[in-house]
Amino acid sequence: MIDFINLCIKYGNFTAIDDITLTINKGEFFTFLGPSGCGKTTTLRALVGFLSPAGGTITVNGNDITGIPVEKRKIGIVFQSYALFPSMNVFENIAFGLRVQKMDKNVIRQKVNDVAKKIDLNETQLMRNVAQLSGGQQQRVALARAIVMEPEILCLDEPLSNLDSKLRVELREELKRLQRDIGITTLYVTHDQEEALTLSDRIAVFNMGRIEQIGTPEEIYNRSTTEFVCEFIGDINSLPPSLLEKAAAQCGKKLETGKKGFIRTERLSTARSTRNDVSFTGTIEQRDYYGIYTKYLFKIGDVFLKCIEKNDGSQYFNVGDEKEIYLSFDDIIMV
Repeated sequence: MIDFINLCIKYGNFTAIDDITLTINKGEFFTFLGPSGCGKTTTLRALVGFLSPAGGTITVNGNDITGIPVEKRKIGIVFQSYALFPSMNVFENIAFGLRVQKMDKNVIRQKVNDVAKKIDLNETQLMRNVAQLSGGQQQRVALARAIVMEPEILCLDEPLSNLDSKLRVELREELKRLQRDIGITTLYVTHDQEEALTLSDRIAVFNMGRIEQIGTPEEIYNRSTTEFVCEFIGDINSLPPSLLEKAAAQCGKKLETGKKGFIRTERLSTARSTRNDVSFTGTIEQRDYYGIYTKYLFKIGDVFLKCIEKNDGSQYFNVGDEKEIYLSFDDIIMV
């Protein structure tokens, strides 16, 4: 549905986006993920029409929209700051775009009421001034204002970043449900890996104006293809050549020359799971308790490895304990 073709965006002599080509499918929840300044919001703003590319094209349903004005692109956007009108009540904020289009008052009221039900805003809340609402409610209003215009594409630029962690979890579940119910093609920008993994159908990981990897959450996490993706997504260990060689020798595998090895912290264990597991002997240097799991830091020679163990109440290990640490060679990510 959406195609970025050799997209290039510059600010003077600085290249913010360097030759990006990407396709987003109709009805997909697609996330741009990466650290601050990597180009994800810049790419989104180019799609919406706030920025003009220095090169390349953007098409929607095969139609080139690169030079089309913002108001004619049929794209809704929710900003990080919500950008609500403080002098208007909730109903007026949601209805603003419809009134600009000079729709009939009865049609406006019906559309606003319909979208308010979808996002759990009641009649009392519709009459409140937006300044009286909590951050979560304001986020819902901003979302309703975008959806009520019935856009072909919905863009969400870090919409949950101003909320506390518990509310973020609650609202991202609502976002996913709402997107699934409406079926609208959604582009989501975030630096939060957990948000990206839980919400997305597919993810593009950005780094310094380029896309490092595109894939499903499972592919991005379990089959990372670059060193940056390995280290940016989740918690991971870098395996030095000395440990890689020992692991390969124990299970009779051959190492790929010129590649680095990584393994996710939860793929290490203090208990053998299969006969084919490889093992190292290490000393526990640190223990951090997180409730449902405990994270251990092992020292193996001069190498430190992190290991996550689920807490079942049966046993805990202490700093200074010497333990075997196990892993499957197949869980090592080579990039």
